[in-house]
Amino acid sequence: MSRRYLGVGIFIIVGLVLFALGIFLVGSRHEAFSRHVLLYTEFTDLDGIAKGSKVQVSGMDAGQVTRIEVPRSPSGHFRVQMKVDEQLHGLVRTDSVVTVDTEGVVGNTFLTIHSGSLNAAIAQAGSVLQSKPPVTMSDLLSHGLGIMNDADATIKQVGGKLNVALDGINGAVGNVNDLLLGLKEGRGPAGMILRDEKMADQVRETMSNVQSTTSNLNQASGRVNVLVANIQQRDLPQKLDDTMTRIRSASTRADETIQKVQQSLAQALGPDANGVTAGQNVSEALANANVATGNMAEDTEALKHNFFFKGFFNHRGYYTLASLSPEEYRHTKLFGSTQSPRVWLQADTLFRHGPHGPEELTPNGKHAIDAAVASFGNPIFTHPIVIEGYSDAATPADALSWSYARAQLVRNYVDARYPFTTKNIGVMPLSATPPPGLGHDGWSGICIVVAEKK
Repeated sequence: MSRRYLGVGIFIIVGLVLFALGIFLVGSRHEAFSRHVLLYTEFTDLDGIAKGSKVQVSGMDAGQVTRIEVPRSPSGHFRVQMKVDEQLHGLVRTDSVVTVDTEGVVGNTFLTIHSGSLNAAIAQAGSVLQSKPPVTMSDLLSHGLGIMNDADATIKQVGGKLNVALDGINGAVGNVNDLLLGLKEGRGPAGMILRDEKMADQVRETMSNVQSTTSNLNQASGRVNVLVANIQQRDLPQKLDDTMTRIRSASTRADETIQKVQQSLAQALGPDANGVTAGQNVSEALANANVATGNMAEDTEALKHNFFFKGFFNHRGYYTLASLSPEEYRHTKLFGSTQSPRVWLQADTLFRHGPHGPEELTPNGKHAIDAAVASFGNPIFTHPIVIEGYSDAATPADALSWSYARAQLVRNYVDARYPFTTKNIGVMPLSATPPPGLGHDGWSGICIVVAEKK
């Protein structure tokens, strides 16, 4: 009987331990035990951002939207509270800008926090970051209508000025003809001057010049008349008016189409028979899908760490750098193995400060990277590689930021120069501490690692 009680007690204790371990793994999967920093931003238009929307920092998943404060007046702004992983806090600076992005053309919307400059200070917890409003399709249509209206007004002004210029030329030609006729008939002071024999030669010479000028004016008048006749024959004013009429008609039809689309959207998004709007139904469906996806991910993660399936998943490889923190990366056998080929390159050889502050690759650094890739041989192009970034900056935040920037510089150079698959090149900022057991207690530069599956 005592052995039976002892077996029951052992079974209960083992069950409690497994239950606590499962709770810890599930909480770790949802980052319940990780440390976060709360940041804020403001938008006049959320453009699909809601509570629970994903937040990225420099392209890496960093957290989610935890709360949205609705403004009290139309002139106010939506205040968005974001939860950002503390490991990526060093990339968020006071001059960082928050934008609304989408996954593809019609994908889910999410917030992107762009990394600021190295000279700016780190954004403290509770800081309000700058935001950039999204561009909507209605703004583009309104801008196009304004451009067409301006073109219509400009064409009308040019036509009016052309008519005024032609009237002035015709009047000047008529006045010159009247003056010449009076001179020939001897009327007025000019006719009296022509009778003076002493001034005859001068007047004749002057008249010759006047006649030449008159001939030129007549030729100019004839050309203007021909130009006006061509314009009238081709019906250019009427064609311009017809074109502007068609443009106005197209604009009117576009406005009617937009109104019909808006009415259709209002009907589609309106409340159903139970008084629940389409947005609420979609939000509830997405929430249920997220819960189901999370449960499936938890089940899969549990299988990965199960005693019976752990060997299969370790052999197959299920690690992604986006889900690994620097500390987990250092203790992962796949990346910290001494059997994986590595090349260590120092920062003094690779980088130099650019004209605007950030580092850039030197010509000697590019040659060193080429030599490192060549040392691995051609099979390297079929294996995933990791660019580890290292920096011995004074503060932990600066070390993380500099190491990430250095690894990204080398990754861009390798991706552009060699036939790697883009998704097989990863970066990992490790500050100044490499994985243990590799013969380096600290480093400043980068390390290229070929992640071979064992």
